[in-house]
Amino acid sequence: MPAETVLVIGGGPAGLAAARGVADVGTRAILVEQRDRLGGTPISAGYSGFTPFFKDAEAIMNEMAAGVLKHPNATVHLNTTIRSRSGSAGDFTVTLSHAGGGEETVTAGAIIIATGFDHFDPGKASQMYGYYEFPDVITLVDAERMLKAKNVVRPSTGRPPERVCFVQCVGSRDRRIGNEYCSKVCCGVATKEAIEIKEMLPNCRVTIFYIDMRMYGFWENQLYWKAQEQFKINFIRGVITEILPKGDRLMIKGEDTTMGRPVEVPMDMVILSVGMVPSKGTIEVGRLLGVLQEKHGFIETPGTPMDTVSTSVPGIYVAGAAAGPKDLEDSVSMAGLAAMKAIAAARQAPAPVG
Repeated sequence: MPAETVLVIGGGPAGLAAARGVADVGTRAILVEQRDRLGGTPISAGYSGFTPFFKDAEAIMNEMAAGVLKHPNATVHLNTTIRSRSGSAGDFTVTLSHAGGGEETVTAGAIIIATGFDHFDPGKASQMYGYYEFPDVITLVDAERMLKAKNVVRPSTGRPPERVCFVQCVGSRDRRIGNEYCSKVCCGVATKEAIEIKEMLPNCRVTIFYIDMRMYGFWENQLYWKAQEQFKINFIRGVITEILPKGDRLMIKGEDTTMGRPVEVPMDMVILSVGMVPSKGTIEVGRLLGVLQEKHGFIETPGTPMDTVSTSVPGIYVAGAAAGPKDLEDSVSMAGLAAMKAIAAARQAPAPVG
C-alpha cells in the first residue's frame, strides 16, 4: 500500500536519519541514493572529523548507514536516481532509474528530499585566489582529506607547512556571484581544522582571515576561544584581495579592517573556506518532483519559520542542506520532523475505493 511507505531521496546524514525515523515507527522506508555507498558528502568528500566535537566522520556515518541497511522496514537502492513522479499525497508513483540500465516504479504515501549540497567551486569567485593556478591553494575539503590521512603537507613540496592561513566566506556572502547567504558552518569548520593542524603540527603558525566570525550556539566556547587561548591561532578581521607567488611561498594581500591598514604576509599554504551551494541532485530532484526552489536553487519551505520541512507540494518534505545551508544538528533535527510529517501525511491519505 502506498500510504504505508515513505520514499526518502538521498543517503547522507539527513536522509539516513529520516529513513531510520520512518522505519522505527513501523512505516516502510524506501531510500534512494545516487552513489554506490551511503553516507553522503561526509563519505564522498572524505571528511575527517565532525564539527564541533572532532568525532570520526566515517565511523559515525557507517553507524548511521548500518542502522538503515539492517532495518527490516527499510529498503535501500544504491546507484539509483529519480526519473519522474506522478500522483499526489497518499499515492505518489515514482520511477527509479538504476545505474547500468533498468527502471523500477515504486509507490509511496509521502516523499522526503534529502539531497544535500555541493561545495562551492572557488574558481567561480574569480582567479584572485589562484585555486587552479597554485597547488598550495586548497579548500576546506582538501584539508579535511589531509587531516583524515593524518598527512598535512604542502602539495607543491610534500613537506609540512610552517605557515598556514584560512580565507573565509569564499562563495558565500558575495553579491558579485549571487550567493548573498551565509553558509553557516564554514567559520566553525575552519576553526576545527585549524585546531587539528596545530595538534598535528605544533610549530605551524595558523591564521584565519575573516569578515565576521559566525559561531552559532555553543561553538563560541567549543571552538573559537579554544582556538585562540589554547592553540594560539591568530584571527584577523580582514579582506583578502589577492594571492600571488613569491619565491617558494604565497604572498597574501588584503586589508586588516580592524586596524585599517594593508596586509601582506607570506604563507606556505592557503585554505579557502568554501561555502554550500545546491547540489546537482537537489536542483534536478526539485524539478522532477515539481516543488518550488528559492532563487539559489535550494528547496523552498513556504511555512518557515514554524514549518521548516514542508515544500510547496503536499506530501513532499525536505530535510537538511537541500533546503539551504545547515549544520549536522539542524539536518538531523529536520529529518526527524520531516519523518513525522511524512508518516502523518501518508496515514491521513484517503482509503482506496472498492
